[in-house]
Amino acid sequence: MRFSQQYKRRRLMSEINIVPYIDVMLVLLVIFMITAPMLTQGVKVELPQANANPVESSKDHEPLLVNIDSQGRYYIDIGKTPNQPVTANELLDKATVILRHKPNTPVLVGGDRSVPYGEVVKLMALLQQAGAPHIGLITEMPVKQKPH
Repeated sequence: MRFSQQYKRRRLMSEINIVPYIDVMLVLLVIFMITAPMLTQGVKVELPQANANPVESSKDHEPLLVNIDSQGRYYIDIGKTPNQPVTANELLDKATVILRHKPNTPVLVGGDRSVPYGEVVKLMALLQQAGAPHIGLITEMPVKQKPH
């Protein structure tokens, strides 16, 4: 009788079954692989600091200045006619040529205060497409008002 009681009593299992955990990890991996590219969209910019010093330019690293006016027209500060508006395609072509010739050229964007933010982002995306690794924004120093 004692012999039959031993078989009826079960031994405790001290192993962990990890197969369900592997399945969960694979599902999470697939989810993250699908969603990760969607999270990294945008235009890379280097925003100016509040107490930033003026950018020093040299002959070797003279910045490429690109402006957008209140009507959304683009201007690129090169050549004989820097005050002539250019189309988006012309801007892309000229910026691409400059950045291929001098890849370390800093690119600075100046925009009219009344230009919608979306138009500035489109301009920055064009410059990024042309090969600009970093894009800076041109700002004016705030004018201190005198107390009355």
